[in-house]
Amino acid sequence: MEELIAQVTRRIDAIPGLPTGSRLPRPQPAVSDTPIAGMIDHTLLKPEATPDQIEALCAEAARYRFASVCVNPTFVPLCARLLAGTPVAVCTVIGFPLGATTTKAKVFEATQAAGNGARELDMVISIGRLKAGELGETAEDVRAVVEAGHAAGALVKVIIETALLTDEEKVTACLLAARAGADFVKTSTGFAGGGATAADVALMRRVVGPEVGVKASGGVRSLADAQAMLAAGADRIGASAGVGIIQEAEGEAPATSTDRY
Repeated sequence: MEELIAQVTRRIDAIPGLPTGSRLPRPQPAVSDTPIAGMIDHTLLKPEATPDQIEALCAEAARYRFASVCVNPTFVPLCARLLAGTPVAVCTVIGFPLGATTTKAKVFEATQAAGNGARELDMVISIGRLKAGELGETAEDVRAVVEAGHAAGALVKVIIETALLTDEEKVTACLLAARAGADFVKTSTGFAGGGATAADVALMRRVVGPEVGVKASGGVRSLADAQAMLAAGADRIGASAGVGIIQEAEGEAPATSTDRY
């Protein structure tokens, strides 16, 4: 695997004019009785999510001091209002879930979301362009969103959708995102038929090193799942089962829950 990473790195370094960017300082996890809580993005991205469910999500996030709530852009203003004065950030998604909107559309989404109170933006990489080898276009798409997010003080995480990529493509996506100034690389949308695996998280960490965050998302439903991702190198977890994970960590039997990713 180290040789693959070296080969892809050399190939990317040889491409003239690839965009570069810098990262924002990563926030420290909120102080909590259960430290893992500060590494969880409490997530509700289902298209049928209602405002009442989003309000409940925010109440849980404030209670357990999760890192953020991750919601669709339409709910960012509501979450920003409900979570004002708490350590919980508002996270939203950009170009979600396909990554196939135009760069200008993604930049507009990012700018509007940040203006509405989002402090973290999870964008989907241009998967088809990546797989076609259009690396300059892929990198520019990331750089444009990173630039827009950072200008508003928002962290940017780049979803590479590992379930759809070869190992070489995963390495390429991570290197391009890191070079473009992404603050995190993220495994999955949760909508592409596969989620995070410990092997993918470990590979992503080896590629980006300690300077870039790694978020594991999709299929993380238990404390054991979360611990496996953290052990593999993740420093953020995207999960709809955050409350159950915390209950397990605190020695309680988790309440029966539905997957509301």
